[in-house]
Amino acid sequence: MGENVKHVAIVAGEMSGDLLGAGLMDALRQRFPNARFSGIGGPQMLARGFESHYSMDRLAVMGLVEVLGRLPELLRIRKSLRERYLAERPDVFIGIDSPDFNLGLELALRRGGVKTVHYVSPSIWAWRPERVHKIREAVEHVLCLLPFEPAFYEKAAVPATFVGHPLADMLPVESEQRVARQTLGLPEDGFVVALLPGSRGTELKFLAEPMIRAARLCLQRFPDLQFVAPMVNGRRQQQFEAVLNRIDPDLPVRLVSGRSREVMAAADVVLLASGTATLEAMLLKRPMVVAYRMAWLTVKLLRPKISLKHFSLPNLLAGEALVPELLQEDCTAEKLAEAVLSWLEHPERGEALRARFTAMHQALRQNANVRAAEVVAGLAEGVKP
Repeated sequence: MGENVKHVAIVAGEMSGDLLGAGLMDALRQRFPNARFSGIGGPQMLARGFESHYSMDRLAVMGLVEVLGRLPELLRIRKSLRERYLAERPDVFIGIDSPDFNLGLELALRRGGVKTVHYVSPSIWAWRPERVHKIREAVEHVLCLLPFEPAFYEKAAVPATFVGHPLADMLPVESEQRVARQTLGLPEDGFVVALLPGSRGTELKFLAEPMIRAARLCLQRFPDLQFVAPMVNGRRQQQFEAVLNRIDPDLPVRLVSGRSREVMAAADVVLLASGTATLEAMLLKRPMVVAYRMAWLTVKLLRPKISLKHFSLPNLLAGEALVPELLQEDCTAEKLAEAVLSWLEHPERGEALRARFTAMHQALRQNANVRAAEVVAGLAEGVKP
């Protein structure tokens, strides 16, 4: 069983998608040991023998306005992949997240007879719900990370499965702060704040400065406070260092290459960009302050379409504001510092938060890689999930 599957195409547009793609590849290889994987992927997928036709960095761009400068290149890449896979006809195509790029590609491939899956539901429950009609045309199945998402697709007759999140499976329910500090060479005593301004250049462009200025303000209240900032790669580190040297080169912030999970585990509070990192911080049971900024025109265009009280994953899962969210004009150094200091000054709030985060962690533990692979393998073999 499975020898007929020779080619699985995957497009992952960012680091979080690379994690999902790598786990999916591992699980699919249990079913199809000889499968070939190609498309666009990141370092974890490449380490598993993935054949990437383009660097994943070329797709990592956020916001409507921010995309415009890159649009010709993105369209060229999508056209190239469309032509390649209509000719090669992989047994199944999986678009991981990046819906603005992947859904158009999935639609063209499905119309050409290629079976398609979208992994990570677009936020149709938050904004642009009309996208569900395009999703119905573009894919055979949607793999959902959040438990409340399949209900939205059921109403529109789109097959969807809640698979949970691989990070919830990977991370232990109890995380050891002391061990993480020892691993990073940090003192076991004293407060540590993790700074995660994002993995994309556009995110650092908007978030590095307010986070650095917030750190400086926090030092006025806790002079011995330490900051650690994990950088996803050398380019992002240079970008962050340039802002740091301009604003406060003496700020006690230690830059770490990668290792974001250990840094968050070692921290007392995490100040971070909205995105998958908020889920990871939740699974590590860490108090956090979530920040985000985009180009003003992007926000102006998006706000009328958004019907959402919360935008961070922990608050979305809880259905209430468990952690502070500071978006756009609220994302100031003063407000970020105030929110961080509130966690440090009231540790009892952190204890209550950990109990909630533990229950949410358990709900997301669904053996996600295997569940996702079962759906993909079934489609590849002509079996409906």
